[in-house]
Amino acid sequence: MRVLTGRLTAWMILAAVLLVSGAVFALASSEGASEAPQTLPDTSEAALVSQVQQEFPDAGSVPAVLVVTRQDGGVLGPEGTAAAVGAGERMAEVVGAAPQGPIPSEDGAAALVVVPVDVESISNEQGSELVRDMRAAVAEGLDPGLEAQLTGGPAFAADTAAAFEGADFRLLAATATVVAVLLIITYRSPVLWLVPLVVIAVADRVASLLVSTVGEALGVTVDGSTSGIVSVLVFGAGTNYALLLVSRYREELRRTENRRQALGDAYRGAVPAIVASNITVVLALLTLLLATLPNYRSLGLSAAVGLLVALAYALVALPAALAVCGRGLFWPFVPRPGRDTGRVTADSSARRRLTVPTTPEGFREDVPSGVWGRIASGVVTRPARVLISCVLILVILAFGLLGTRIGLSQTEQFRTPSEAVAGLETAAEHFPAGVTDPVTVLTRTGTEADVLEAVQGVEGVVSAVPAGESDTGWSRITVTLDAAPATDRSEDSVVALRSAVDEVPGSEAIVGGPVAEAVDTSDGNLRDLALIAPLILLVVFVVLTLALRALIAPLLLLGATVLSSLAALGLGTFVTTQILGFPGLDVSVPLYSFLFLVALGVDYSVFLVIRAREEAATHSTREAMVRAVALTGGVITSAGIVLASVFVVLGVLPLIVLTQVGVIVALGVLLDTFVVRTLVVPALFTLVGERVWWPGDPRRGVTPAGEADPDGSDGSATSVADDSAPASTADTKEFHP
Repeated sequence: MRVLTGRLTAWMILAAVLLVSGAVFALASSEGASEAPQTLPDTSEAALVSQVQQEFPDAGSVPAVLVVTRQDGGVLGPEGTAAAVGAGERMAEVVGAAPQGPIPSEDGAAALVVVPVDVESISNEQGSELVRDMRAAVAEGLDPGLEAQLTGGPAFAADTAAAFEGADFRLLAATATVVAVLLIITYRSPVLWLVPLVVIAVADRVASLLVSTVGEALGVTVDGSTSGIVSVLVFGAGTNYALLLVSRYREELRRTENRRQALGDAYRGAVPAIVASNITVVLALLTLLLATLPNYRSLGLSAAVGLLVALAYALVALPAALAVCGRGLFWPFVPRPGRDTGRVTADSSARRRLTVPTTPEGFREDVPSGVWGRIASGVVTRPARVLISCVLILVILAFGLLGTRIGLSQTEQFRTPSEAVAGLETAAEHFPAGVTDPVTVLTRTGTEADVLEAVQGVEGVVSAVPAGESDTGWSRITVTLDAAPATDRSEDSVVALRSAVDEVPGSEAIVGGPVAEAVDTSDGNLRDLALIAPLILLVVFVVLTLALRALIAPLLLLGATVLSSLAALGLGTFVTTQILGFPGLDVSVPLYSFLFLVALGVDYSVFLVIRAREEAATHSTREAMVRAVALTGGVITSAGIVLASVFVVLGVLPLIVLTQVGVIVALGVLLDTFVVRTLVVPALFTLVGERVWWPGDPRRGVTPAGEADPDGSDGSATSVADDSAPASTADTKEFHP
């Protein structure tokens, strides 16, 4: 610790941090991530279909679909059809492939032109540019009164990438602005906020570069949504760590004139809670590496790396920066010994005693006053009533989940306008809804006739036609459904198709395509939720047990956090569907939200209970909880508001799933901050009493009153833990270190 706070060594630490950061900036990959999340499980049937299709002659191409209609909704006629032919030819010239069509609709009001696009050309940064060129070629010379919309796989990929263009900068700017404003309000200083903000901003950039490098090395794709969530986590967690350390530092500065000693004491007091918080979240995130969906594995690895970087900067760079800047950093409210009121807000370390009078309510006068102290006193006075009321409120909020639609169609994923979405909707008005995303059935050559017959008998199938053979013994059938992709009806048809083809002897038939991918993704989400959610709870319980050296306290905290998480999911679902107007929850939202709500939500209870255990060394659990709430109330509230605010900033990203996760987690963090930490946990601990620390004992190592301390004092002063000796109001408050 002396190295971080020393007069010379603090400068050396900062110089080393700058050198390491500069090396990362210079050497790490700086490419931004703009890909859509990869959600298809690697071992799914749809993934197998995609793999086998690489053996077909037309492997490596995906169809771009042009939908041509009249703006007034009228019949195309010969002129409109000729215009569609010309548009298709111009589009084909851009990609160097022959167009197919036009395919007229039954009502004569629309026509489709299909152009195969090389997969490699849309899987890199040039994909968006290629689609822009195709759209520009189509628009060139298009007859007035006609409308042409490009949709299909390449168009969706390009629109996703375009939606994420500049999103990293917008997210970073919005997050930094939110954090800066909240830090200024919290610290009430025009200077102090700059130090943690600069440290966190550098940590975020370093984390972003390291995440890309680590992902590249391990073959993990870092998509645009993952990089956005990592930035939010680094800023949110980093700010929380800074708030906790600086708050403890300010507290120590009111106690000692030596600012370096104060910083050292604050560091030792804050580090256990910071490390416990970080380890909890990091280990919970790493459970995602066991998920079947690639986007979960990507998030787990990336966010864990980002949070470890945030921890390193919080524990190394931030204290060194505070040591260099000095006490004047807190101007105009510079904390100094003797400038507070007569109350003592002391750190109750294991060997520290103080002699204080008691209040009529039974608490020591050294219990900090203020709004948090008064709230905590009220809670522990009526714990059962408070607990029952809070539990009822949380249960009612959790009911918001009932009846909610889970799963969004392809056209419902974007919050920003998308020509691909508009084209898909237009095509669905004039053609069978599944025409733009047909289902692919692969079967062994020689069995295709039997499979074709089985497919045509499935409800929801409009047409099924053979579509070529491979040199490796596979035949392909293209199936058009009457339902739009990624809807319940289309997914039910895929399930029925799989059942039907499984009954054809010797076919080994498998079903894939975009709709089948949605089915497999949904199934993968359910499997991952069933696996990962219990693992997250287990990880959090183990970390809490080690941090608190108890079994009962972690169980209480975990139960309160789970109930709060369910309440946040219910409330967030109501807000996003009934107020924001979203059609339902994306299938990945429950797992994302549960992960962050449990792992991050328990943080504030960890901050509180670690301080309560510290206070319980020399106080009853009831009084220790009051002191802990009073002493940490301000900083935990500030941290909760900061974290909730930065998660709301996820709304600047274009996908509905990220907005939903941001809203739900933000509401959950606020519930944890103002309900669980302030009311539920103090009430629970008061009702359980001293047994809450079992099998540990916070008083172990504390010298009872009347015995000699190792430093030679005789223990004549009245111990705060001794409630039997009343003190007069004339007693002095003194510490025996």
